[in-house]
Amino acid sequence: MKYIDIHGHVNLPQFDVDREEVFARAAAAEVGMIIIGTDIESSVRAVELAHAHENVWAVVGIHPTEVSALQRPDLGGQASAVSVLKELSRNPKVVAIGECGLDYVSSTPEEITQQKELFIQHILLANEIGKPLMLHVRNGKEMKGAYQEALSILKVHAQVRFNFHFFAGTPQDAADIVALNGTISFTGVLTFTKDYDVVIRTVPLTHIMSETDCPFVAPIPYRGKRNEPAYVIEVVKAIARIRGEDEGKVTRQLLENARAFFVLR
Repeated sequence: MKYIDIHGHVNLPQFDVDREEVFARAAAAEVGMIIIGTDIESSVRAVELAHAHENVWAVVGIHPTEVSALQRPDLGGQASAVSVLKELSRNPKVVAIGECGLDYVSSTPEEITQQKELFIQHILLANEIGKPLMLHVRNGKEMKGAYQEALSILKVHAQVRFNFHFFAGTPQDAADIVALNGTISFTGVLTFTKDYDVVIRTVPLTHIMSETDCPFVAPIPYRGKRNEPAYVIEVVKAIARIRGEDEGKVTRQLLENARAFFVLR
């Protein structure tokens, strides 16, 4: 394994037709991957796929935008869902809890309150299990402050490390994350926008990781196509280019960051 995609969704239906070919292409490119759950079903699937493949791990959790779905009678509310996650989280192939956090994009004030409650439940589970947190945090067009609110919650409750996936915050947000020894990860967006160049250059390389968030946001030269873990190589190249550093050095450091953060075995 030379590269790693720390956040992808190969467990989603978009990969049903050729999932094994996707795993094969990643292996051929020396790319490991971490498959992320967004609800109970996809978390279970992530663990199954991790067990079936080498250099593949899982993260289990409930995406903040799924909080309303937890009100369904068959899911039994937040407590029942977290109980299932607790059982899954003990699996040796599970390396983190998430993706969890806050999403202000189209959420109502009531939903945000529920998201905060669910977020804290994930944090407490991560503390108990002793595994890090994979965070989904997004500002809305009008409602800002999701990153700072998430950091406030983490300061009070978290006893484990945390990664802000698909970072889309400000340089100050990034600096505040690093000050708490958190990490940030980037996708193929780096290949077609300069919006995060300042953050990439100023955050210590030891606090950056690479991801695809596949099947979404494929990097150039695959933009417009379904994304997949093998394309994380383009993200690594972009990070090296933006920082003006040797690609080999950056490649090695990003892999080491992931190994240390997730305690990969």
